Amino acid sequence: MSLPPLVEPADELTIDEVRRYSRHLIIPEVGMAGQKRLKNAKVLVIGAGGLGSPALLYLAAAGVGTLGIVEFDTVDESNLQRQIIHGQSDIGKSKAQSAKESILEANPYTNVVLHETRLDNDNVFEIFEQYDLIVDGTDNFATRYLVNDAAVLLGKPYVWGSIFRFDGQVSVFWAEHGPCYRCLYPEPPPPGMVPSCAEGGVLGVLCASVGAAQVTESIKLLTGIGDPSLGRLNIYEALDLNWRALKVRKDPNCAICGENPTVTELIDYESFCGAITEEAADAAAGSTISVKQLNEWIKLKDNGEKDFVLIDVREPNEYEINRIPGSVLIPKADFQTGVALEQLPQDKQLVFHCKSGVRSAEVLAIAKGAGFSDAVHVGGGVVAWVDQIDPSQPAY
Repeated sequence: MSLPPLVEPADELTIDEVRRYSRHLIIPEVGMAGQKRLKNAKVLVIGAGGLGSPALLYLAAAGVGTLGIVEFDTVDESNLQRQIIHGQSDIGKSKAQSAKESILEANPYTNVVLHETRLDNDNVFEIFEQYDLIVDGTDNFATRYLVNDAAVLLGKPYVWGSIFRFDGQVSVFWAEHGPCYRCLYPEPPPPGMVPSCAEGGVLGVLCASVGAAQVTESIKLLTGIGDPSLGRLNIYEALDLNWRALKVRKDPNCAICGENPTVTELIDYESFCGAITEEAADAAAGSTISVKQLNEWIKLKDNGEKDFVLIDVREPNEYEINRIPGSVLIPKADFQTGVALEQLPQDKQLVFHCKSGVRSAEVLAIAKGAGFSDAVHVGGGVVAWVDQIDPSQPAY
């Protein structure tokens, strides 16, 4: 499906710009008008990592006038196998700053805007509103759903890509003209089902193939040429050197862009995706008990044979729905601000739980960092408790 150009042309190209972009200018489909549109375009790239590296460099080389970068991480030696925008001398440096330096070396006419922050519910609208097009190079499901929902709510198109080992995927999502990411993936995979690139690896050059495809889709959208991949999921298999396309239809029952949307504002994406940080995963390793074990502990406590404090870190409205007997409510936010740490007893073991074990693992990491070394959390949380121990309570 062809679409009109996403941006209007800039007033002019300088003599230096004409020389630089001459190979574009002699392509009839691009020409002077298309290059002026690229000059006038504002594109945001989320992440300066595997996909962001080639995407940023080729967007800059193509003549995109303003490039925004959302990136909060620093360059690690393990990045250099695939993140070609960074080099050996950049190790330890801000990825955003490193990327900016490489971009300006590639094209000094590009205006680079840095957003050195983690994209979240509090800043995503403010950042997205400044740009015509979003290029998503994120590597976790929580951020992918955040990007999608913010783009849908703002009416912004975005180009999505993902990579793993030898395979990649690319598509364009724009709810006003076709499907969104939720139409393709209504629900995230269960935690731990899909390993990250850090866990499963990725062929470095795969990033170039997928990132370049994202830039191609971006140029098509910005200039109005070709047939953007709206409604198509392009799957790349590097070992077979094979691209194949699957049709993706707009889902009338989609939670955010369907006929009767149930997601009308940003949600808690970490909870939705069941994602936890490395610190939480490290804290939970060896410090996780099952609901059956907790039930035995409660019996021992009732008999005076064991003493501990069971802390529910959910929100008050969740606590009203169901609860594990004997638990006290201290929401996760109170641990994040440090207020809860002052309330905790120093002479009793702490046992944390939440709905499914995600938030309690995060709180466990905070508590262990504060010196509560024998603290544990309950794997599966209230969901497992209701399912395995007390089915008389309502589930949610």
